[in-house]
Amino acid sequence: MRDKSSNPDRRAFLRLLGGSAAAALAGQVATLSYAAQSGATPDTQADSLRRDKPNFLILYTDDQGFGDLSCYGARDFRTPNLDALAASGARFTSWYSNAPVCSASRASLLTGRYPQRAGAPGIFAGGRTATGMPRDEITLAEVLKPAGYRSGLMGKWHLGGGPEFRPNQQGFDDFFGFHSGCIDNYSHIYYWGQGGAKGVGRFPFHDLWRNDQEVWENGQFFTELVTREARRFLGENKSRPFFLYVAYNLPHYPTHPPARYWEHVAHVEDPQRRTQAACVAAVDESVGEIMAELKRLALLERTCIFFSSDNGPSREQRNLLDDSGRYYSGGSAGPFRGHKFTLFEGGIRMPTLMSWPGTIPSGKVVDQVGVTMDIFPTFVKLAGATLPADRVVDGRDVFPMVARGAAGPHADSPIFWANGGQRAVRRGKWKLLLNPNLDPDEPPADKIFLADLEKDPGERTNLADKNPDLVKELTVLIGTWEKSIEPKKQ
Repeated sequence: MRDKSSNPDRRAFLRLLGGSAAAALAGQVATLSYAAQSGATPDTQADSLRRDKPNFLILYTDDQGFGDLSCYGARDFRTPNLDALAASGARFTSWYSNAPVCSASRASLLTGRYPQRAGAPGIFAGGRTATGMPRDEITLAEVLKPAGYRSGLMGKWHLGGGPEFRPNQQGFDDFFGFHSGCIDNYSHIYYWGQGGAKGVGRFPFHDLWRNDQEVWENGQFFTELVTREARRFLGENKSRPFFLYVAYNLPHYPTHPPARYWEHVAHVEDPQRRTQAACVAAVDESVGEIMAELKRLALLERTCIFFSSDNGPSREQRNLLDDSGRYYSGGSAGPFRGHKFTLFEGGIRMPTLMSWPGTIPSGKVVDQVGVTMDIFPTFVKLAGATLPADRVVDGRDVFPMVARGAAGPHADSPIFWANGGQRAVRRGKWKLLLNPNLDPDEPPADKIFLADLEKDPGERTNLADKNPDLVKELTVLIGTWEKSIEPKKQ
């Protein structure tokens, strides 16, 4: 019988977990513990902070893979500020996005629901009249408002460009950013999507807004604008409970940060990897500025911080900023197979951190499963707010798992994904994929693929033929789930 440690994917995965934990601890920032100062236990401290309305900060990146952080094993470039954030709290090894694409992932983050149930199964088009997530969906900003929270969104929205679908109509009090899927980093113009059906294209359009007012910041690097506005929001709301959602547009294309970030990563030999490294360096520096501002305002121990990416790394040709037609390979999914758009682990397993100094133990590694839609009920409960009673909330409160090591809410229950014709379910160690996609330059995957993620986290070995009964059982689960999320006919 072959020893489990001989599996190269498994060995790489285990090395990653150990090495990245050490890297995170090495980067730990010294923070005075609220619990140590007050003599409170973690449980009583959390209760006190709930009564005092903790702040919430979400840091969300775009197309950043599992292997694009040094605390997750990247060895070719460093992310010191994100490593420090990991060291100050928890780093997840099995955290998932609800989708391998932008809009769907963001809908789940903000509603706590599967993207299909939230009316956002895929990617919304860009445009000033573009439709988006249905207005009757209830966002985290809307739920926190009656509990006394002020909510801000700085960065990418991508849940509808038409006036009725924008952030201010979905509960956000303060918005600065863009509505579509991407913009040029300096002109803030949307150039993508031209040449539509029958030659009817969409003209480029400017897409930078403060609330519902168009604003112009020509020549200013968008990532730094987002950080500027995030710091402004923190200063203006330091004396009240707040929810701040900072949605960076990098390392999504266009991969074009200023020269100084390229200088940080000049040592990276592969030019495509250097491109990814420069983009991530820009985000990392901005995260450091936001963390410094929280510390300056004495808000760190009153703020629960969540960091993740919307989906795995992109292989799209337009990342290269040339006309070569090659597929981009700058982003890394670490030990996992697949990228953005796929339901293999590389498309949906995310680098994810959660920090709350004095409440969440520092330097913690959480191996239990979590998923983006869990943030909604977790933050709602911590705020003492009320979940909507008129709809299904699919996410589960993960705070006991993170702060106290309790059993995870998904330990015995399945999690589902759908993207285009692809379907997937994970239950325990088993993951079944139906019609999985890989990139055009890779061999096609088997139409039915079963993986044992404990032994084979890289999904290299298809066990479907050896486990026909399990395949049938999990396929039925997927079908039942799909029926449960179908919109009700009026």
